[in-house]
Amino acid sequence: MLIDTHAHLMLKEFEGDFDEVLLKAKEAGVEKIINIGCDVKTSQVAVEMAEKYENMYATLGVHPDDAVLATEDLMDEWKNLILKNKKIVAIGECGLDYFKNEIPAEMQKQAFALQIDLAKAAKIPLIVHCRDAYDDCLEILDEKFDWNEKNIGIVFHCYSGNLSFAEKLWERGIFTSFTAIVTYPNAKDVQEVAKEVPLDRFMVETDCPFLAPQLYRGKRNEPAYVLEVAKKIAELKNISLEEVIEISGKNAFGFFGF
Repeated sequence: MLIDTHAHLMLKEFEGDFDEVLLKAKEAGVEKIINIGCDVKTSQVAVEMAEKYENMYATLGVHPDDAVLATEDLMDEWKNLILKNKKIVAIGECGLDYFKNEIPAEMQKQAFALQIDLAKAAKIPLIVHCRDAYDDCLEILDEKFDWNEKNIGIVFHCYSGNLSFAEKLWERGIFTSFTAIVTYPNAKDVQEVAKEVPLDRFMVETDCPFLAPQLYRGKRNEPAYVLEVAKKIAELKNISLEEVIEISGKNAFGFFGF
């Protein structure tokens, strides 16, 4: 089953042709879409959309760019919402982003820690955004989790780090999820990671409307194009496209607990 595990369909880029986007995704074989919250408003809309569309699910999250919004009161509010709504399947995206980010690192870390605690308390997976902050992200996770125990699912979405760091994640049972960055000719590090990733430790996503595949570079990304990600991974791992779709879908099912 082909699943886009990370999309932002609530953003303005989809206002003009939303129904066509969903139809195109269905025609491409995309059977489920996880709509990812990245602040209070987008999280709310993600839940509303999940309630409206059968094949859509939602997450609640505060992106590091909006770390100031992550408060204990909000976490309490979200915990109550999760208890009432089974279509909320994860916390995130949340994490650390040190790339041209004016938000102080300590504020980002605090927001990340609050959302980790929420995911653990609600017993639902955690979607991590990490850019130019790999060591700090892993240090916080190491503080929050005992890797010798069974933990909630954790995924580093839109993985763009190197193989050495990815191996540290896999050793801890953490997933890496791939976007169409893997299709870019100069993305050698990500391609190496996709080639080496254990079959039980990867998922596919678009992160749409961002990061369109090389075939559609410069255009808006959308859920249908997750198929291009799967094709590239199949090429890199020298297995069939059908295997990648089946395995990534099985991983997503187990991770999100549909």
